[in-house]
Amino acid sequence: MVMQGRRLSGADLELIRGLLGEHPQWCRSRLSVELCERWDWRNARGRIKDMAARTLLLKLERAGHIRLPARRSVSPNGLRNRCIPVADVASDPIRSALCDLQPLALSVVAPGSADLRLFNGLLARHHYLGHRNTVGENLRYLVRDRQGRPVACALFGSAAWKCADRDAFIGWERGERERNLQRLTNNTRFLVLPWVSVPHLASHVLGRLARRIRADWQAKYGHPVEALETFVDRDRFRGTCYRAANWLRIGSTRGRTRNDREHSIRTAVKDVYLYPLVTDFRRELCA
Repeated sequence: MVMQGRRLSGADLELIRGLLGEHPQWCRSRLSVELCERWDWRNARGRIKDMAARTLLLKLERAGHIRLPARRSVSPNGLRNRCIPVADVASDPIRSALCDLQPLALSVVAPGSADLRLFNGLLARHHYLGHRNTVGENLRYLVRDRQGRPVACALFGSAAWKCADRDAFIGWERGERERNLQRLTNNTRFLVLPWVSVPHLASHVLGRLARRIRADWQAKYGHPVEALETFVDRDRFRGTCYRAANWLRIGSTRGRTRNDREHSIRTAVKDVYLYPLVTDFRRELCA
């Protein structure tokens, strides 16, 4: 099995079951930390991946492989997934040329900051997919104009686990994809606020983000990303801003979800776009 990007053997399952049997007093957090220490499971900055381990344990329990101890407190994910208060922000129409808004300020949204509450509220109210919680490695950007008014939001998170056209374009076999998926990030949300009508703003912001995200990712997680991906619902959008920002349309999805083991779940077909951040991105992603 592969869970959370980690291949699990029978010996790994026996280790988990053994720890559960030997230490019935341990909470789930204690167990996840112990697994990370024994597996030396760390991110590029040397920090243990205890949240990934906790998610792995939950998936194993749902699949019937183990039984975890009862929760001792309210799940923090439940708190994070509660309804996000809508940000109170001025929504007077902004209709102008791009040059009238510049210089734009693109800032990384820090955890626990006022900007994070604003960012979450704007996406929750105004993005068609909504927004509740982000797990795994991610970067959030808030874009303001020269007057300090929010005009756009962008969220980059974990890449799609599988995508046939993307994997073929990169040249990924299964093992290469599993090793290097963290070096690709998915633009899961991109929002120009609905009261902002500024020609070329979206493609300009995408271009600015592409020029800085590799360094931002390195600073936060200790490793770079080599390319960006996104999935555009073709029934809603034409992907114009991505094409204008030189993203490559490399295919489309099959209208299935990752849980569609029996080919029975249908979802919207999406166009797949990719933006290489380095010239030799294929070599880096296939190493």
